[in-house]
Amino acid sequence: MVRNVAGLLPELETEDFYLLSGIEQGMRFSEWVQREKLPTFSGLTPEEVEYRLERCLKRGLIEKKTIQYEGYTLAFEGYDALALHTLVERDTISEFGSSLGVGKESDVYEVRSYKPLALKYHREGYTNFREVHKERDYTADRDHVSWMYTARKAAEREYETLETLYPDVSVPRPIDQNRHAIVMEKMDGVELSRATFEDDQVLGVLELLLRELARAHESRYVHADMSEYNVFVSEDGVTIFDWPQAVPTDHENAAEFLRRDVTNLIGYFRRKYPQVVPEIDTATVANAIEAGSFESLEADAI
Repeated sequence: MVRNVAGLLPELETEDFYLLSGIEQGMRFSEWVQREKLPTFSGLTPEEVEYRLERCLKRGLIEKKTIQYEGYTLAFEGYDALALHTLVERDTISEFGSSLGVGKESDVYEVRSYKPLALKYHREGYTNFREVHKERDYTADRDHVSWMYTARKAAEREYETLETLYPDVSVPRPIDQNRHAIVMEKMDGVELSRATFEDDQVLGVLELLLRELARAHESRYVHADMSEYNVFVSEDGVTIFDWPQAVPTDHENAAEFLRRDVTNLIGYFRRKYPQVVPEIDTATVANAIEAGSFESLEADAI
């Protein structure tokens, strides 16, 4: 689990961020940045670099290695600090709140600006990269793909998808993005996995979700990771979130991913409400969505 660095921000000085940014720049070429290169990357004097290294190491924002050479790399806390600092400087965020959820591939916190928002840090690639590449060095070619790059690209993909889908599809409204962090509107309601419906509501909710998948397909996107854990339900309707794995509809596997999304969604409702949800031809539903002709469950697949 990555620590929440919001409380550290008041302690950090401008030069600390110069150092963190310098290490970030150096990590484009190698996971571990040689110490002698840090003045060039950060724009600080060697003496200032030494002082800032001590401060950032003490706060757990960077890591140090001495095998083969003295090198430094960002901890995820350091990358969080850079993203959060930028979002604060942009006035996107003015207050930092409590955790809304922690998972293997993201951490989500409540934040505030003019209204309650959600800040999502992407964590893709972090665990595996750190385990496999702890003491390895990489050159500036395509073989060097760091956890930092993986997380940033996931955030960029998700933010671009949300911008395309909102407001035609019921997704969180995107507010801002920097590095591996996305700020979006905070969702109301509860996760679908924890929601319970009356018998006469079940098919209506399922149909509503399938309609959202159809709208997303009309906007040329397939979620590709659909489950009961990626949906919020409230009195106002449903919201589908977690879109970093979304693919465009012209992707070679888009049809397969769409069928899987539909199968996962219908399968969840079938398992939880077997007395209400009849056998549904998931292939027919997926085909109707793909063809832009989905109307209702009764019309298409029951």
